[in-house]
Amino acid sequence: MARKELSVQPREVLGKKVATLRREGILPANVFGHGVDSVAVQVDIEQLAETIKTSAANEVIDLKIDGERSARPVVIQKVQRHPLGRGYLHADFYQVSLREKMRADVPLTLVGESDAVKTYNGVLLTGIETLHVEALPLDIPTHIEVDITPLTALDTALHVRDLTVPADLTVLADPDVVVVQVTSPRVSVEGAPASESEAEEEAS
Repeated sequence: MARKELSVQPREVLGKKVATLRREGILPANVFGHGVDSVAVQVDIEQLAETIKTSAANEVIDLKIDGERSARPVVIQKVQRHPLGRGYLHADFYQVSLREKMRADVPLTLVGESDAVKTYNGVLLTGIETLHVEALPLDIPTHIEVDITPLTALDTALHVRDLTVPADLTVLADPDVVVVQVTSPRVSVEGAPASESEAEEEAS
């Protein structure tokens, strides 16, 4: 399957002057990586927004810089947004080597159904939402599924060590970290005696 492509242009406008680019629908950005000189570029905001919308986390895309013969394999590492929601401010593209392993945080997706939740009204609590891993750039999955079916009893949990991950993926997270757990429901008993502090508050 062909990788997505995104075209950018070398950027000469630097510093505070980049505000003029944004008014023209152009976003300032930088390309950098391990052993790679940082390059200032600019990209059409609408094209970048569409690429972000259709790309998965950690997906490798081909960045085509005007004037360069070959595209650069990159991941969109960070997109800075305006604090008041007024669009994008800056983007960072991290250039990867397809032959060198990289580290990334992969989103976790819950699948299946827990009897502890369905039958015993347990409360499902998520401990972590991403998993820190290492692999070759093209081997990093868009997400990792967490099957909660084994959670059949209250006060049970799944840990990092319980996850099923691809063989070419190295998990860097602590194996004892709780990924998801089911806790007992909180039941308030009507008419139960109040604690001393509560009784004092009611009397005051």
